[in-house]
Amino acid sequence: MNDPLPAVLVVDDERNMRRSLQTMLSDEGYVVRAAESAEEALGWLAQETFLMVITDARLGGMSGYDLLGKIRHQWPELPALMITAYATPKLAVEAIKAGAMDYLAKPFAPEELFLAVARCAERHRLLRENAALRARTSDAIGLDQIVGESLKMRELRQLIQTVATTDARVLVLGESGTGKELVAGAIHTLSRRHARNYVRINCAAIPETLLESELFGHEKGAFTGAIKQKSGRVEEAHGGTIFLDEIADMGKPLQAKLLRFLEDGTFTRVGGTEELRVDVRLIAATNRDIVQAIAGGEFREDLFHRLNVVQFNLPPLRERGDDIQVLAEHFLRIFRVALNKSVTGFAAAARHKLQTHRWPGNVRELRNAVERALILETHSEIQASSLPEFAFEARLQKSAPLTVAPDESLDLALERLERELIQNMLEQNNFSLTRVAERLRLSRHSLRYRMQRLNMKTAAGEGGEPVVADS
Repeated sequence: MNDPLPAVLVVDDERNMRRSLQTMLSDEGYVVRAAESAEEALGWLAQETFLMVITDARLGGMSGYDLLGKIRHQWPELPALMITAYATPKLAVEAIKAGAMDYLAKPFAPEELFLAVARCAERHRLLRENAALRARTSDAIGLDQIVGESLKMRELRQLIQTVATTDARVLVLGESGTGKELVAGAIHTLSRRHARNYVRINCAAIPETLLESELFGHEKGAFTGAIKQKSGRVEEAHGGTIFLDEIADMGKPLQAKLLRFLEDGTFTRVGGTEELRVDVRLIAATNRDIVQAIAGGEFREDLFHRLNVVQFNLPPLRERGDDIQVLAEHFLRIFRVALNKSVTGFAAAARHKLQTHRWPGNVRELRNAVERALILETHSEIQASSLPEFAFEARLQKSAPLTVAPDESLDLALERLERELIQNMLEQNNFSLTRVAERLRLSRHSLRYRMQRLNMKTAAGEGGEPVVADS
């Protein structure tokens, strides 16, 4: 669908002239609103966005010149054309001074009017394209922004490159902070739709009562506060990509409407009856367990299958091994410039502290930790003391129901659970073997023995106090 132009507002107190202008412009394909006074025109302008205003110089009540003055003050970017029966140089100067972009003298040829309106239409399109281009330039996300050299991250970048060139729908799953927005943005940037709009909506951040209007738009009077027609974000994304983050937080009624939209790209605005159609690629994401949401009746299974053409499962940071240090160095380079610091790297104890934390907030938490450390650091390297203690963060680790993997025996499952329990206790007790042993009612020797049996090795920490890291 072509992006529709806003309406033209015609202001004239002569009924025949007003109708004549409305007919001529309507025949050329423009939507026209007509007002018989400047006061009525101001009411229209407060309710709706217009392409331009065409006004007679002499009106009953407020004059056309006064109207132009108010338009210039309240809507400075809105073009205006003045029509006058007295085309003298002096009046032309007054019209331009009042804010008119041009003027027409009565009688005028229809072609003169069409040319003036066409110039405004072209100006509107150029402004809209420039705004969209600036937005795309600032939002462009490349593969280089998805940092990490672990096998999972290399496979992720390869899958993005493969899928981006298609129009397949994508469902991105992963814990909060794992980079779902980066994946969606990179898919759009590498797609054939990269020159068109990339629209993002966080379904959890918009109240359920407003989300449908935000997504599909609404008609004037559709609900209290709907003082003018509003296009939805799907229309804004026409020809491009729309990213629906936290889609599992969308209510069931809107899920049904989204399902219909995914079938053929058609929808109706809230309070409207006209069926509209757009061409968009949809990428969805959630940090919730989508299978659990379906089982609990919170998410439609048929919608899941519509969205789940290609699925991305983003690994949590704790499963990415050396990527923790790679990302920490990456964020250090970024914040070092922003904060004008000369810190060159991380001390050994700081690297160990980063590597042994479980990172319940994933990459977002790591980014914040590095920024905080750089703000506080006074040495040439970031020290462990400048990093958070992580005692509170460790408590944020989500508890999952106890399960056994299909290929996992009971003995292996118990070993895994014991390893996780000891690791969590170490994090909560600042990696002190003495305090953990006391908390678990074990001797230090027994705790060390269990850790060695579980392939958990020890390393010297600050102050000689042993600390533990996963092997």
